Amino acid sequence: MGRPGLAEPPTAFERPVVEMTVLRPFRERSFMFNVRKAYSNRCAMTGLRLINGGGRPEVQAAHIQPVASKGPDSVRNGLALSGTVHWMFDRGLISIGDDYTILTAKSYVPDDALRLLNKNGLVHLPEDPALHPNAHYLKFHRDNIFKG
Repeated sequence: MGRPGLAEPPTAFERPVVEMTVLRPFRERSFMFNVRKAYSNRCAMTGLRLINGGGRPEVQAAHIQPVASKGPDSVRNGLALSGTVHWMFDRGLISIGDDYTILTAKSYVPDDALRLLNKNGLVHLPEDPALHPNAHYLKFHRDNIFKG
């Protein structure tokens, strides 16, 4: 005899459908494509360039000055970041100096996460200097988001 509860017949379930209206700042979809292209689909802080089986890059386009803080959808306000690094950047655990060094909030970032970052301590930048992060947005991030 089987264990109790495992032989129960499946219960019919129909997920409810709800209609929602959400107001949030509009984001240009081209931002994602342009940032990924500028960074050659490579994470600026880890150097990882992962492409999934469907040919889609796994790197994400992150805003340096967030959309919620009136940051524009400009490549110069963007970084290509892997998911974990994007999460850390958005929460102010890491940032970027004006000299493009990677800054870390030492008391907040565990050693395991630090090992992900570029060994030389510098951000991988787009080949075209006109696409490098703008100093104004970097300063905004350090002054308003970074916990270091």
